[in-house]
This record gives sequence, structure tokens and C-alpha cells, in this order.
Amino acid sequence: MQRLFILLFVFLGGAGLLTAQTDTMKLTLSLEDVIDLAITQSSAIKYTQNTNVNYYWRYRNYKTRFRPQLVFNSDLPNYRHTTQPVTQPDGSIEFKQVSNLSASAVLSLNQSIPQLGTYIYASTSAYGIRNLNLNTTSFSGAPFVIGFSQPLFGYNWMKWYRMTEPMVYDEAQKRFVEEIEQISLTATYRFFRYLYVQTNFVLAESNLKNSNDNLRISQTKRELGQISENDYSRIELSVLNAQKALNQASMELKNADFELRSYIGLIETNPLQLIIPLKISLFDINAQLALQKAKENRKETTQFQRRLINADRELAEAKSSTGISATLNGSFGLSNSADEFAGIYDQPEKDRTLRVALSVPILDWGRSASTVKLAETQRELTIFNVNKEIEEFDREVVVQVEQFSLLKDQLKTATEADKVAENGYTIALRKFQSGELTITDLNIALQEREAAKRDYIRSIQAYWVAYYQLRIFTLYDFEKNGNITYGNPML
Repeated sequence: MQRLFILLFVFLGGAGLLTAQTDTMKLTLSLEDVIDLAITQSSAIKYTQNTNVNYYWRYRNYKTRFRPQLVFNSDLPNYRHTTQPVTQPDGSIEFKQVSNLSASAVLSLNQSIPQLGTYIYASTSAYGIRNLNLNTTSFSGAPFVIGFSQPLFGYNWMKWYRMTEPMVYDEAQKRFVEEIEQISLTATYRFFRYLYVQTNFVLAESNLKNSNDNLRISQTKRELGQISENDYSRIELSVLNAQKALNQASMELKNADFELRSYIGLIETNPLQLIIPLKISLFDINAQLALQKAKENRKETTQFQRRLINADRELAEAKSSTGISATLNGSFGLSNSADEFAGIYDQPEKDRTLRVALSVPILDWGRSASTVKLAETQRELTIFNVNKEIEEFDREVVVQVEQFSLLKDQLKTATEADKVAENGYTIALRKFQSGELTITDLNIALQEREAAKRDYIRSIQAYWVAYYQLRIFTLYDFEKNGNITYGNPML
């Protein structure tokens, strides 16, 4: 007997150790783990980060666009050997062979003034040419020149560009946070998809085990004549159906496993074991606070403003393109020519220019008026659409808050229903195995148990989905009472 107990102890201990090793081989993940993996290593986050980097460099390019630009242009050298028409002193034209070697260099400092749409510059230049036929060299240049170009009555694109481009960058930053939260929401859907299928698989395993136990008990009752052939056949059928359900659940679990691993970028091949996220904070949310944070943090607020500005910009562009347009150009500097390069800077002469380019539409058959009217009606339509979308945006936020509040009661009810159904099935199974209950009543209890369990999982999913949707709508963490922010490791 002592040897028997020792062998039994060793067997049970070894079985327990094997079970523990099997459990440790499983990769246990919570909802938070899955979301962390999705927002750190998934392909979706890489795309989001790269898009954000693109907008970052677009904004950097905008910031440098109106800063002074120092530019050097040159032709070093420019060789020509050709025949071309040459005007003679008496006005006639003769074809002469021209052979020369020239070089030029211009160093300019350019600056735009966006508020006025003005372009100013300061430059110095030099030009030299050697006539290879006559073996002579001459130089010319402008030691110093300042100039400007000022559109009059025209469309100042720089002013509007400075108004809208920072908004584009602000939208990109808000979109970056929103898209990461969207990744969290998608990961939540994938998590519960796997958890739902995993629950079905566990229920199918349990049902098959219980059905096999019922079949063994029924075989004994059949031998004793305590069960009809009809009931015994129905129990056999329940075993086959349970096996079929397990096979189906196993196939669905493999598909869900692939989808989840693929989305979150999980490399490990260990079997997954997901934990039901029961740590739920049933807190109340103030609808006005949620609406305020949504207006502050969502990109839509900036988009609405930018769309209105763009409508005004298009109207201004239409008016300026159909009326009088003029450009004032002017420059003042020093210029000279000499046989030697240093002679350019020896007592240079004043060099001044002033030019007004004017364009006046006289007859365009109503084209100007229709262009302005089209821009005006488009602006009115944009204002109407923006106001309508603002109302819809506000309503969506309030509805989301109300839906989140209602889910708390639904979750409590589903939790209690799951407990009652599980307890009812356990009682029904014992009564069936003791002969106090028919197979029909047991199947009803089984169906109620499975329905309650699935409804419980769906209720938890609905809560977490609503929670992350509320975060997307407001970009605000109501548990920590702070705006949601993320850094981009690519910057």
C-alpha cells in the first residue's frame, strides 16, 4: 500500500508539473498588452508615424520659406563657337562667325514680406567675356543692387498661405493622436474577436466532455433498461454535435489567432491565452466636459476654421483675378564695365529702374462677374456645410457619452445573467446525470448558459469599445484627467 501511494503521488506530481509547464508555454495577454503591442510595433503604427513625419517636414519647409535666402548662380564657363546674325552700324545684318568664352556669377540675398506680398532682394554680379577671334577681354557687373517687386490690387498668396499652413500642421498632430487611438480601438476589436472565439472553444470543449460523460452514464442506464432508445439516440447525437461544434470553434480560433498576431505584429509562436478585462472603472462622464475637450483636441475644429478661411481665400483670388492688376518693380544700384575685372568696382555708375506693369480687363462677356459670383456661392455653401457638420459633431460626442453611461447598467445585468446561467447549467447537469432531468431540459440549460456567456463577453466588449471610441471623440483621458498625447520615435 505504501508503494502504491508513493507511485500515485509521483504520478500526480508529474502530471501537475507537466500541466504547469504547458501553462507556462502559453503567452498570456491582457487587453492592455495587446493595445501596447499594436501601438508600438504594428504595421499600422509605422504607417501613422511615417505620415506624421511627412507633415513635420512639410511644416519645417513652410517655416523656412519666408526666411532670407542667399543664392549663388553662375555660368563657369560658357563657350560658344557658331555663326549668327550681327547688326552692323548702318542697321544692316550680316552673318558672322562668333567664338567666345564667357563666365558670370550672381550672389543674391532674397527675402519675402508675406504681409504685403512684397519680394525684395540685394545682389552683386559680375560678367566677363573673351572674344577668341579678336583675342580681347571685357568685363561688366553690378557691384551692388537692391530691388523689389510689389503686386498692386493683386492676390497675396503668401498671406493666405501663412494662415492655413500652421492649421494643416495642427490637424496633422491631432490626427496622429487620433489614429493611434483608432489603432487601439481596432486592437480592441481584434482582442474581443479572439476572446469570443476562445470562449466558444472552451465552451465546446466543456460541452464535448460533458456530452461524453452523459453518454457513458446513459450506456449504463441503457443496459439497466432505465432509458429509452429515443433518449439514448438523442444523447449520441449531442456528442456528435458537440464534436462538430468543437471542430468549428477550433478552426475559427486559428483564424482569429492569425488575425490578431498579424495586426499587432506578434512574432512569438506560443499559444495565446487572453485574459477577460474585468478591471473596469465605471465612472461618470460630464457631457459638457467631453464636448469641450472634443472641440479643443479634435482635428475637426481646425478643419472647420481652415475650410472657412479657404472659402474666403478663393473669393479673394476670384476678385483679384477679374479686376485691375498691377505690379510695381524697382531697383537701385551701381554698375560698370572695364577691360579688367577690378575696373568694375572703380567709380561705378548709378543704375536705377522703375517699372509698372498694368493689366485692365475691358470686355470679357461677363466672365469676371460670374467667376466672383461662383466663388461667393461656394463660400456660402461652405459656411452652411461647416455649421451643419459642427452640429453633427457636437451631437455625436453627446450621444457617445450617453451610450457609455448606459453600458454600465447593461454590463452589470450581463454579469449577473452569466452567473445565474452557469449555476443553472451546473444544477441541470447534476440532475440529468442522476436521472431527475430529461436531455431536452439539459440542452435548454446548455443553450442558456452559452447565450449568457457570449452576451457577457459582448457586453464587456461593448464597454471597452465605447470607452476607446469616447477617447477618439475627445482625445482626452477621463481616468487620468488629461489630454492624450503620443511621441513619434521617428522624429
